[in-house]
Amino acid sequence: MKRRILCAALALCLLCAGLSACGKPEEKLEKFSAYSFDYFDTATTIVGYAENQEAFDALANQAIARLGEYHRLYNIYLRYEGMENLCTVNELVDGAHRTVTVDRRIIDLLLYAREMHDKTGGMVNVAMGSVLKLWHDYRTIGIDDMQNASLPPMDKLKEAAQHVDITKMVIDEEKSTVTLTDPQMRLDVGAIAKGYATEQVAKWLEAQGVRGWLLNVGGNVRAVGKKPDDTPWTVGLENPEDPTADYLAYLSLTKEALVTSGSYQRFYIVDGKSYHHIIHPDTLMPAEGYLSVSVICPDSGMGDALSTALFCMSIEDGKALVNSLKDVAVSWVTDDGKQTVSDGWKEYVKK
Repeated sequence: MKRRILCAALALCLLCAGLSACGKPEEKLEKFSAYSFDYFDTATTIVGYAENQEAFDALANQAIARLGEYHRLYNIYLRYEGMENLCTVNELVDGAHRTVTVDRRIIDLLLYAREMHDKTGGMVNVAMGSVLKLWHDYRTIGIDDMQNASLPPMDKLKEAAQHVDITKMVIDEEKSTVTLTDPQMRLDVGAIAKGYATEQVAKWLEAQGVRGWLLNVGGNVRAVGKKPDDTPWTVGLENPEDPTADYLAYLSLTKEALVTSGSYQRFYIVDGKSYHHIIHPDTLMPAEGYLSVSVICPDSGMGDALSTALFCMSIEDGKALVNSLKDVAVSWVTDDGKQTVSDGWKEYVKK
């Protein structure tokens, strides 16, 4: 999977020629790239133009370091010395969650996650960690030992689903604390954290005066400014039926985020059938009907959350949600390979 993401990232870099930074004249700039494989279990690519390697590296290294900070704060599997993160929020002490004082960036993420939960009617829910952990554990075993791959028992899934009430995630903004009041509840921010972190790094770059850079964090693409000639970038949309084939479409982007959720991205096989990682909150099983859902919107965090939520909704309900939001366009590719798009999507398709 990492190899596929890296190949997509490199292909995307080739498409995005002629980027500029900080408003410098085009003729004085050179194109540089930076890569990282350390954060959010994926490959990160940053492409931009600068006067020299040193100038580019100074900003790119800071951007990657900031991404690393978000990775550590939002990690639900690992603790880090001297840091309270989401892993420690999930921990039990004497059978109960403690009230944890956390970095403001965790508070901001969880508040945004709660907002997206409400906007999507609960189709994206960071409080589903008890259910998602079961799927994660069984998927990990199934990938490591394919001969003995199995599904989480439905009775265990239903029991875990009794502990996904997001109102039991109590946030005190003034004290910067988080408390999970249900001892069997745990957070899983996999549907939003990577996109949210990407957006925060992009906003930081914009605050530095950077324009014409491209962030690609494991397929979460965020544009920061236009090309030097003031034209949009051309970004390839992967074909979910065959990610090695020609792109499904070429999209013209300027300052938007492009995020895709796909059934082909993370999965395992049980008795010859594929089971992907996007779990429907009602059925507690992998959502059915789509190969991919791609979202273009002004915010990578929103794109991440929406791509997951829309994967769990009918196209009719999905379009109603999209139409209630500003500057959001979506492409659905159903299991039969048919593409359906929302109003506004065609405006981004390169002619």
